Amino acid sequence: MVTLLTMSHRRVIVVGGGIVGLAAAARLCRDRPGVRCTVIEKEQALALHQTGRNSGVIHSGIYYKPGSLKASTCREGRAELIGYCRERGIAHDLCGKVIVALDEGELPRLAAIEERGRANGVACRRITAPELRAREPAAAGIAAIEVDDAGIVDYRGVCDALAGDIRAAGGEVLTGARVERVEDRGSEVVAFASGRARTLELAADAVVNCAGLHSDRVARAAGQRPTTRIVPFRGEYYRLRADAPALCRHLIYPVPDPSFPFLGVHLTRMVEGGVECGPNAVLALGREAYTWGAFDLRDALEVVGFPGFWRLAARHWRAGIGEVRRSLHLGSFVSALQRLVPALRAEHLEPAPAGIRAQAMEPDGSLVDDFRFLRSGRCVHVINAPSPAATASLAIARRIAAEAAPLLA
Repeated sequence: MVTLLTMSHRRVIVVGGGIVGLAAAARLCRDRPGVRCTVIEKEQALALHQTGRNSGVIHSGIYYKPGSLKASTCREGRAELIGYCRERGIAHDLCGKVIVALDEGELPRLAAIEERGRANGVACRRITAPELRAREPAAAGIAAIEVDDAGIVDYRGVCDALAGDIRAAGGEVLTGARVERVEDRGSEVVAFASGRARTLELAADAVVNCAGLHSDRVARAAGQRPTTRIVPFRGEYYRLRADAPALCRHLIYPVPDPSFPFLGVHLTRMVEGGVECGPNAVLALGREAYTWGAFDLRDALEVVGFPGFWRLAARHWRAGIGEVRRSLHLGSFVSALQRLVPALRAEHLEPAPAGIRAQAMEPDGSLVDDFRFLRSGRCVHVINAPSPAATASLAIARRIAAEAAPLLA
């Protein structure tokens, strides 16, 4: 057993080596020079799950309810993220995007999105079909919103820079160690972690849970009983082949269906080159089940035993069948993309890595739409951090630091 009980400084343990956990640790180190942070990541490398498998978009904040944490932290975090990338030389491009209305029935929803965007301070404007074609010649649509504030970024590069900041401030980033239990002893909190050929017992003044796909489990391991449960949804992507026509210059999005909790398939230029198409949204048979062949019995049993899942399924079963069809049948996936870009063909696509969304769900089947934090004893839990968490990560980190501040006084 390896025991780390050095308490000459205020110490914080951050569980999770994705962008939110790394941003939180870097923020705590920066704001409080006497604080030493230890990030514990169960994988052998950082940002391997939600952070490293997302579409790499810098979100503008146009979709979110004004006054929500999503809206405010997205706008604040976006500005901080861009500044950080410029300072550190991290690849990014404020290329903008279009949200496309395909028929008259979508125009009221398009107008509502534009209104939300303006309320949130997003640089956006309504454009006509000819203006849309001038920007994205291959896109369909009768009208669109041009969103100047959207962009693309290398989120793994951001994570590498944040990890460097943590180490430079005297902190640690430990990989290959899974937190199994957290014991709050009143004057201190102890995290017990296991990894390859080692066991860790780390004492600190505070534990911050940024475990993403496993955030509810870490909360339970710390003695909490959150009502929410993480239900994993896999988002599958294709990529335009290198020899495919130039069908997307920037980002092309549909008008989202307000009755369905996901945005729908879209086309996204990647900062490292190429264009990604997707994602759909299908129930995953494991929290890290990135293909249909992947299966985790514990995860699957948790989902089927959770009443919230069945209540959600009862409301959205038709849409769910459509998502599964697009997953199993390339032609259906292509048909969805062709609504946005009619010239796209199946031969233009090649498979790309899938991602999984950690969707927090209540027992009544409602989805937790906003960021949610829980402070209990010496622990701060990030219970829900859905998209745009990567964009908002530096602003979320400031919120986490404020939650942890009383524990470090």
